[in-house]
Amino acid sequence: MTTGALIFAFNNEQTDFVKMAAWSSKNIKRHLGIPVAVVTDVDHSQKAEFDHYIQVPSANTAADNTRYFEDYDSSVTWHNTSRVDAYHLSPWDQTLVLDADYVVASNQLKVLFDTSIDFLAHRYARDITETNDFESLNTFGDNQMPMWWATVMLFRRSDYVESIFDCMSMIRDNWQHYREIYKNKKGTYRNDHALSIAQLIVNGHHIEYPSIPWQLASLTPQHRLYQIEQDHYRVEFQSNDNRKKWMTIQNHDFHAMGKKYLEEIVANST
Repeated sequence: MTTGALIFAFNNEQTDFVKMAAWSSKNIKRHLGIPVAVVTDVDHSQKAEFDHYIQVPSANTAADNTRYFEDYDSSVTWHNTSRVDAYHLSPWDQTLVLDADYVVASNQLKVLFDTSIDFLAHRYARDITETNDFESLNTFGDNQMPMWWATVMLFRRSDYVESIFDCMSMIRDNWQHYREIYKNKKGTYRNDHALSIAQLIVNGHHIEYPSIPWQLASLTPQHRLYQIEQDHYRVEFQSNDNRKKWMTIQNHDFHAMGKKYLEEIVANST
């Protein structure tokens, strides 16, 4: 069975996600030893860093819109609706889908390759600094539906998995309809919400099914991120009692939700 990683990278006026994905590709190959494909609308940018360069048009759907980024203190164009095509675009039998801003600094994700489960994602995320309560982020909508994070997904080809992605596509194309059904006041389309709703539908609205067996370690945008050396990072933050603190992260994967600081790290490493 062939295995590889798939990263979606569509640039906007603030962030070069393709360059970020190319930096991530090096980390993935170093720690996980698998090939990497990028899905983008950019012509041959950073092509040498990827084993497969899948060029597609930027999605043009009602769900494409703007999103406010706290670290940039501005709203930017948000091209993030093509994730639903991962099943049909992936060149592999077993695919690890990663956000471009997911930092691979260990081989932890390797354990997922040996599972017998066809689809896995994170059910819960947590703030590494423990200054933010992610309870509201781990659910969505007025009814507090369970959230499944699309930041990291592992899937194998099967009718069941194809149904999940086809359902995500239907939800994306009819986002306002599903937003009203699930009483989601936030207008911005998110892959996390589409995945969460799709899994609920495909699984008959049962809310208990297999997930990645650890929480998604995350850094929110207000935390300042630096790289000390390879796979070693420093985080500066303000505690809940308004004290300035710092911590280090070494040989541990995490989701850098603040794009600005990770982009600075990528720029300084090339």
